[in-house]
Amino acid sequence: MTLSLTAKRTTLHWLAAFLLLAVYGGFQPAVSASGSTPIDSVKREIRQLIQHKEFERVAKAYDHLGWLYHQQYGYNKHTIEAYFNGLKYYSLLGDSLGYYNEYIVIGDYYTHDFFMQGYAEKYLKKAQQFFERTHNMPKVIECRLGFANIAQKKEPMPKSLFTQLRETERLSAQYNQDYSQAYALNLLANTYSRVKKPDSAAYFANRSLRIAQRLKINWLIAQNYFYLGLVNQFRNQSAAAIDAYQKSFELAKSENNLAMLRELSRHTADSYSRLKDYKNAYESSLRTLDYANQFNTSEQTKSIRLQELDSQIKALAVEKRLVEEQNHTQQVLNSMLAVGLLISVLGVLALIFLRRQQKLIAHQETVIAQQQIRQLELKSLRAMIEGQEGERSRIARDLHDGLGIQLSRIKLFVEAHQEQFPPDVKGPLNQFLDEACTETRLISNNLRPYALSTFGLIPALEDLVQKLNLVNQTTLVLEHYGEVPPLGNEASVMIYRVVQELLNNALKHANARTITVQLMASNETTLISVDDDGRGANFEANPLAGNGITNIKSRISFLGGQVLWQSEAGKGTSVMISLPMQKLLTPPPDET
Repeated sequence: MTLSLTAKRTTLHWLAAFLLLAVYGGFQPAVSASGSTPIDSVKREIRQLIQHKEFERVAKAYDHLGWLYHQQYGYNKHTIEAYFNGLKYYSLLGDSLGYYNEYIVIGDYYTHDFFMQGYAEKYLKKAQQFFERTHNMPKVIECRLGFANIAQKKEPMPKSLFTQLRETERLSAQYNQDYSQAYALNLLANTYSRVKKPDSAAYFANRSLRIAQRLKINWLIAQNYFYLGLVNQFRNQSAAAIDAYQKSFELAKSENNLAMLRELSRHTADSYSRLKDYKNAYESSLRTLDYANQFNTSEQTKSIRLQELDSQIKALAVEKRLVEEQNHTQQVLNSMLAVGLLISVLGVLALIFLRRQQKLIAHQETVIAQQQIRQLELKSLRAMIEGQEGERSRIARDLHDGLGIQLSRIKLFVEAHQEQFPPDVKGPLNQFLDEACTETRLISNNLRPYALSTFGLIPALEDLVQKLNLVNQTTLVLEHYGEVPPLGNEASVMIYRVVQELLNNALKHANARTITVQLMASNETTLISVDDDGRGANFEANPLAGNGITNIKSRISFLGGQVLWQSEAGKGTSVMISLPMQKLLTPPPDET
């Protein structure tokens, strides 16, 4: 793996924390000694401050609350909610400095997640425009660093980025902004890593590391050790690279940064593989998969992706309420006019016409607002699903093209030198290698089934049923009627995931002898049923719950379909799904 690709993937979710921590450095409010946790104490303090209408201290207390949440949970929705509350109270105070400084904090926090990069640029742009107008250079420098952090993740990387970062580092030194200078040097180290200049990357990483150690900035120290590890790996110094990665790993673990831990585990696996320490390489690869699943499937990550869209929905609701208030005011005025115009039939007719027009406009505005809210909901759902499938595909490719190839090479090497191994070593060694190769293929296929992308939905479902029959005592049967036309890639993936989840649930909970999957296609509708003869359940008394059921309902709803569960204790369970064929054949358009 080249240094450029490593640096690109490493910085994807990590570098937003600098300006976030800069806000915390300016305020550390007193926390009550009573209470079970610092978070509870700050919440109680906020409630008291609100009662006394001390809004300036409320805004700063919400900043501190966001920092506490970040320390405890890492990247989470509670932190961003605290910042939006702080933004509200800065607005009530009319404090423009605090208000736009909060914009910087929110913008940089969104850069943790690739899907939120566009919103991050929006907040940083507004903040930079304000601080340039007020000639606040330290804050302008913070905004420049935020944009540089986003720019270096783009493909292709802007050619002017080196010049911009050097100028920002010079301004940081000129205005005695040690924090900003360390961060600018750190970004320069990463940028030079991407263009395969390890000497320059090491120079700037070491300079940034010295400043970060003096200021005791743990996240920046961890980041610089990571870049030094990449440089050592580029120079084929794998042992030194592992040592640097381990130093970075301990600091990243204390910061609860899942994205950083994922990348460190992946590069550590690569370094162990180059040292031919395949046991540790395999363990590090499994940790990579575990951290990736924790980050992308956690409710915290999904919720924060919806946070900005939720704020837009709330803004539309406010606009709708304002329209209703305007309509109410207009109705009062119309009543007053009606009293004066009652003497004239012509006036009455004019009033009736005016009121009808107003009602029509109000109804149209309400319908438009509802449509916009629905589009935002669909967009957020699609972003989550695409994020999950994209991450699964990427991890599957990494396992197949990276670890899978390495294991195959080891197996070929062992087979070519069989005579050099003692008999009591040869058998277990071949067994261990076969098991590792099989496990890697199973993990890769579960993440992104090869049959689905190559042959289509029906062969993929047949392959799934066949593999499950090999490892389970329950008999699985797949039946399909009618010719299924080629479906859109997005629809095929969603249907496959739904059937996979239903089969897993039945195998896990139903204790059935036979599970039957039926797929029936017509020109208008596709019908899918999954039936088992297991123990069943009373769904009316015990409603369905859990992340798996929620995912099934979300995917079916996105495809415009309906799902129905029917079950009776002791008589099995039947799940019936109806999907419109038009939605399956035509990929959903990208809402703007």
